[in-house]
Amino acid sequence: MTGENQFQERIQDIDLREEMQGSFLEYSYSVIYSRALPDARDGLKPVQRRIVYQMGEMGLRPDKGHVKSARVAGEVMGKLHPHGDSAIYDAMVRMAQPFTLRVPLIDGHGNFGSLDDGPAAARYTEARLSHAALLMNQDLDEDTVDFRPNYDAQLTEPEVLPAAFPNLLVNGSAGIAVGMATNMAPHNLREVVAAATHLLSNPHCTTEDLMEHLPGPDLPTGGIIVGLEGVREAYETGRGSFKTRARVAIETVSPRKQGIVVTELPYLVGPEKLIEKIKEGVNNKKLQGISDVTDLTDRNHGLRLIIELKTGFDPQSVLELLYRYTPLEDSFSINNVALVNGRPATLGLRDLLGVYLAHRIVVTRRRTKNRLGKRQARLHLVEGLLKAIVNIDEVIRIIRNSDEVDEARKGLMTSFSLSELQAEYILELRLRRLTKFSKIELESERDQLKAEIAELEHLLADDSALRALVASEMNEVADKYGDDRRTTLISESNQVVTTTSKKAAVSAELADTPCQVVLTASGMVARSGVATEAAGTGKRRKHDAIRASFASTTRSDVGFVTSKGRLLRIHVGDIPSSGEAFDPGMAANAKAFLGLPKDEHVLNMVELTETNQLALGTKQGVVKRVLADYPPKDEIELISLKPGDAVVGAAPATDADELVFVTSDAQLLHFAAEQVRPQGRPAGGMAGINLDAEASVIFFGVVTNRETATVLTAANASDVLPGTDPGSGKVSSLDEFPAKGRATGGVRAQRFIRSEDQLYFAYVGSDLAALALDGRPVDLPEELAKRDASGALLPNVIGSAGSLQQ
Repeated sequence: MTGENQFQERIQDIDLREEMQGSFLEYSYSVIYSRALPDARDGLKPVQRRIVYQMGEMGLRPDKGHVKSARVAGEVMGKLHPHGDSAIYDAMVRMAQPFTLRVPLIDGHGNFGSLDDGPAAARYTEARLSHAALLMNQDLDEDTVDFRPNYDAQLTEPEVLPAAFPNLLVNGSAGIAVGMATNMAPHNLREVVAAATHLLSNPHCTTEDLMEHLPGPDLPTGGIIVGLEGVREAYETGRGSFKTRARVAIETVSPRKQGIVVTELPYLVGPEKLIEKIKEGVNNKKLQGISDVTDLTDRNHGLRLIIELKTGFDPQSVLELLYRYTPLEDSFSINNVALVNGRPATLGLRDLLGVYLAHRIVVTRRRTKNRLGKRQARLHLVEGLLKAIVNIDEVIRIIRNSDEVDEARKGLMTSFSLSELQAEYILELRLRRLTKFSKIELESERDQLKAEIAELEHLLADDSALRALVASEMNEVADKYGDDRRTTLISESNQVVTTTSKKAAVSAELADTPCQVVLTASGMVARSGVATEAAGTGKRRKHDAIRASFASTTRSDVGFVTSKGRLLRIHVGDIPSSGEAFDPGMAANAKAFLGLPKDEHVLNMVELTETNQLALGTKQGVVKRVLADYPPKDEIELISLKPGDAVVGAAPATDADELVFVTSDAQLLHFAAEQVRPQGRPAGGMAGINLDAEASVIFFGVVTNRETATVLTAANASDVLPGTDPGSGKVSSLDEFPAKGRATGGVRAQRFIRSEDQLYFAYVGSDLAALALDGRPVDLPEELAKRDASGALLPNVIGSAGSLQQ
């Protein structure tokens, strides 16, 4: 033959439009029914169902070891799912992720990915079924579902799994088909079962009735669902949306700064994605008041993101901006599309539960019929065997006199009215079954089988009993495998609504509102409304003495002077608020608030104005007045201290004020402040009081009105354990003490009695209030004593003192 005739060409003209339509319809049909949409009965897509079924056939139970994920993917691909192994492994990974499914179906071992990163390759990870997956496969061997041939008709696979719990509602689903998509939220197992059992017993109940048992989705990552109107709409129509928010708390993340701590994120939002969006918002100036974001997430403590705030910004306002511009608030659109009787349908909550319950009733009825048939067949054999044992001699005679097996079978059937199955079973009987004990066992088995058959027949005859069994089995699953709700639901009425116009003008900075800043003698600090009254007026309370108090605004700064001669600049807005009136119970410990080390403590709190000069006195008798030069730094050095020295007192002072020193050997010196020339911050001060060799300054203060000032001193023995000996104390008028010049010795402030040899406490001020070490008030002598008189016995050790009113 010639080359032209060797191959006969066959060319057929096809209309392109018809071919495209036909091919597209076939492709759409394949995607919709075989890939993208879950079945409403078991809630699984075909690839997921094949994975769960094939792993069950492989014996990968929770009590067995893990196997390589690649082996599972290969088995599923070779026997049931003739597609790429990557598609199978991706479906496996999703079913193993606890942050994706509410009740994972695969127990994964290895890196199965995170919200921000993908999983390791299938050759590196291992898997087995979870306990929940066993419930999906439960009773497969009892003719509960139909099987169909696999892709090459060599094997069979189930059309649907029995599904002992409503998997579609519990774990949700997501998929994109041709012309349609599904997106279903996960729910709490206990709540879903409660709603299902309620619908089972009340078929005509409404969606509102079901929502009393199933109020809303329960996301694997927790978080907060804001607004339930969209959820209610989705439960009614199958379509709706709701907002999810992260679970946050405003905490003090460092001694002087507040932060927003994130412990739960919206569904399918990863921490790295959130951090990236925050950085992007800060860079393009959409987000204000954020200084840093730290990810402290670990396996032991779970998710923990710390969003550190800048000084002077309102945490709630910053949080509103984060909700607006970052995935800290996300939207979830519900689209309940699933296959019902092989057709895609959009289902509400009642329909979803109804389809599952109908499936579960069919499964239970088929299982009951299967068990009934097996027990009836067994009872038939047991009854024939009992006839043979009763007449065993005749049975043996018939068998021995028969030439062939068929003759013996027919003889037994004729002689004892046995069926062919019974006769065949007797012929296969072992001689050891001919004992009296075997007869007793068979009679017991017969009675038990009859009871079970009666119960199974009752279930098949009584529809209400069958439904009760379905409800009971679902409740057992919920009790065993259910857990508490993770997601908090907030209704629209509890949500703060921000209009678009208001959102456009959101400012994260604190409003510049007036306030009162208070530092107590016991070291507690707080800010309150301007109308606050000084603590301690009226009934005395714990921490009721005031060290410093003045009016300020939330955008101003204040300074805290410490014993190491430092001034720490703090924004008033960062100081804890105690409400409109000062409440000591809501104040913060100033030392902890400032993050001071153990050997440093707070002496006073001052306003940072251009005229507010500070006077400082040190333990070694140095005095210094500091020029009102406060640079815009967080930390300012006020005095250059000598080794071993420390500041014991600091307060604002003008030339008209007087400076007072009190030493441990009971010497008091006061002189005019104008005798101390103001110096710059690097200076080391000048001599304030001359000290004896073993003495030290225990108090330094500033007196603005000498006529009303009183002196409180307390003495005890130096060889006792500190804080155990109250000793004696006295109160005197400062007018009793003559003024002397700077850098001189003082005059005696208290005469020691008995074993006393030191002053352990001293304070000079107006309207005194003394506190014990535990913060309780200490009763002081009511009458003023002479300056060099001895003191009266004290009921408690004095720990601090201040003014009742400021």
